[in-house]
Amino acid sequence: MNKTSDCPALHEDSFREIDRDALLAPAISTHKPRILLLHGSLRARSYSRLVNEEAARILQRLGCETHSFDPVGLPLADGADETHPKVAELRDLVIWSEGMVWCSPERHGAMSGVMKTQIDWIPLSLGGVRPTQGKTLAVMQVCGGSQSFNAVNQLRILGRWMRLITIPNQSSVAKAFLEFDEAGRMAPSPYYDRIVDVMEELVKFTLLTCDRADYLVDRYSERKESPADLSKRVNQKSI
Repeated sequence: MNKTSDCPALHEDSFREIDRDALLAPAISTHKPRILLLHGSLRARSYSRLVNEEAARILQRLGCETHSFDPVGLPLADGADETHPKVAELRDLVIWSEGMVWCSPERHGAMSGVMKTQIDWIPLSLGGVRPTQGKTLAVMQVCGGSQSFNAVNQLRILGRWMRLITIPNQSSVAKAFLEFDEAGRMAPSPYYDRIVDVMEELVKFTLLTCDRADYLVDRYSERKESPADLSKRVNQKSI
């Protein structure tokens, strides 16, 4: 059967069959996986930051290079333009990263405004480049009371919207104020063990996908569209 008559709506010049060699080729990266950590509180003793600090130590033991973004001084979304130093710093780190960790406190049954502001400043597209597409993500939260999963569930929705590969495992630390000593170190506990589990899984998924990210997110619809057309469509000033 003629290909065009079988799928008459298909743009043949943009269609590709699955390239198994590109998808299943052995990993070739020799650099350490690059992981960016975002926390969702400005408090001096921020438990989401302390959880991320423990996560960063684990990631470093697993062979990663990590960077934690400090949200202090980041303006509200649309409260400044993209040239603001903190906005530019955040966007540069997102581009640098191959995976991310988002950890938010749960506030009024939701992620914090600080967490959402950081995510709101991460664009879906910079010119014709999608800075989050195909990168990995782990989500965690801290709770002031009993264990809840409202924040991580919301973070998953945002991760999917940002086209991140959000790993299955997640962490929610109940009564976080009881889990850290005066020096800000987390005590041994099932909560700590779960954070180790999440970081192990994040590194495994990152190693599996980082060399193939460009191929994994190579889309038919975007092959039909030039970078200039993509930029024009997703950066419409009139909206």
